[in-house]
Amino acid sequence: MSQYDVIVIGGGPAGYPAAIRAGQNKLKVACIDEWVNKDGSYAFGGTCLNAGCIPSKAMLESSELVHRAQHEFATHGIKVGEVKVDLATMQKRRAGIVKASTQGISALFKAAGVTGLQGHGKLLRVDNAGNKVEYTNKDGTKEELTAKHVILASGSAPTELKSLPFDGKQIVDSWGALEFDAVPKRLGVIGAGIIGLELGSVWRRLGAEVVVLEALDTFLPAADGAVSKEALKHFKKLGLDIRLGAKVSGADKSANGVKLKYTDAKGEQSVEVDKVVVAIGRRPFTKDLLGEGTGVQIDERGFIKVDHDCKTDVPNVWAVGDVVRGPMLAHKGKEEGVMVADLIAGKIAEVNYRTIPSVIYTHPEIAWVGLTEEEVKKSGRAYKVGSFPFLASGRARAMENTAGFVKIVAAQDDDEILGVHIIGPMAGELIAEAVLAMEYSASTEDLQRTIHAHPTLSEAVHEAALNADKIAIDFPNR
Repeated sequence: MSQYDVIVIGGGPAGYPAAIRAGQNKLKVACIDEWVNKDGSYAFGGTCLNAGCIPSKAMLESSELVHRAQHEFATHGIKVGEVKVDLATMQKRRAGIVKASTQGISALFKAAGVTGLQGHGKLLRVDNAGNKVEYTNKDGTKEELTAKHVILASGSAPTELKSLPFDGKQIVDSWGALEFDAVPKRLGVIGAGIIGLELGSVWRRLGAEVVVLEALDTFLPAADGAVSKEALKHFKKLGLDIRLGAKVSGADKSANGVKLKYTDAKGEQSVEVDKVVVAIGRRPFTKDLLGEGTGVQIDERGFIKVDHDCKTDVPNVWAVGDVVRGPMLAHKGKEEGVMVADLIAGKIAEVNYRTIPSVIYTHPEIAWVGLTEEEVKKSGRAYKVGSFPFLASGRARAMENTAGFVKIVAAQDDDEILGVHIIGPMAGELIAEAVLAMEYSASTEDLQRTIHAHPTLSEAVHEAALNADKIAIDFPNR
């Protein structure tokens, strides 16, 4: 029986950082991961590296270049002929990026002294002699492992609509939508969340007619209202046919495509498409993760119950990432994994859940951290708002990328920054300054007095902070 200080079950963006940090803390660590690619090969990295964050960004980048070549290059004085899409080469590039990323984890494990085990991990029982984990190797053989601490990081899986079960061909999940071997003429996307908007943008740029059916009556309700309004305008400009309040009831499949049936304010409706991507969210994945009598509790939504430090009700059993409460974001899971590994080693560690940023990698990009203006207003706290449009940014104009703005919401009494919301070029990069500012409870004056290089996109954050006190330099204060 192999013995460890820590066993991590799950090698995704929450699990593998937990294992690496535990190894850095001089603990004996094993990380078990059962991800299997469609070709039958095993790989560390979970959904994020294999079928989510990384491959989707590769396709977003490629499709954005196509769109720019078709619609923007001429403005720069660059003349090109007919722009053709070689989807096979594009997909090969995506696969290469994924392979390099996942293989890199094995090298990181080796450097940190982590034992990587590919197969299935299951927490069997908990006792004073150590937690027992059943490891089923990829060849089917079983082995019982022991560790003082076990970290559950089994991740999440796409949520399936009962009326539209996945078939892997005409009706697919987000993974399947990244691996089309041809651009569909007509694509239906169920769900106007982050995944639906990103995938819809990819295939629209590559030439598909895209209709997005969203059950909610409001668009991007998690984002600040001004950002949601601006985003909807640009998505429609791109050509996404976004239909709100559209509740899908079923589908009729045929050799010619899929007839989606839905209801909205006008009654029963339908739309015909070639393929359908169901992107209505994800659910915690705990299948065959826990043996009987472990004592680990799962709530009514399927999440493993944990406290603020990601401890379960069972001593020395922890859970992190998508399988626990909170936003299903890779960076949130990573920080939880690192925190738990440090806590196990007796160090001080914490995750500040107030400063977890969200990013949508569309064009324009969308990013935010903290409270929206609507949330602050509802709280009753007096506040002020500063904003700055990228149209007034010299760098954005030089980039021919002036859509959107930066918006800062701050407290009226002590000037503390409560939320920052960005829609525009490189929003996902710019939001890091806001996260750092809020991590240190900075004020808008702190940002005002921070020198930003010129000309840069980050000056928009600086000017928005100035505008909160109506002293912006590069745009009229209103």
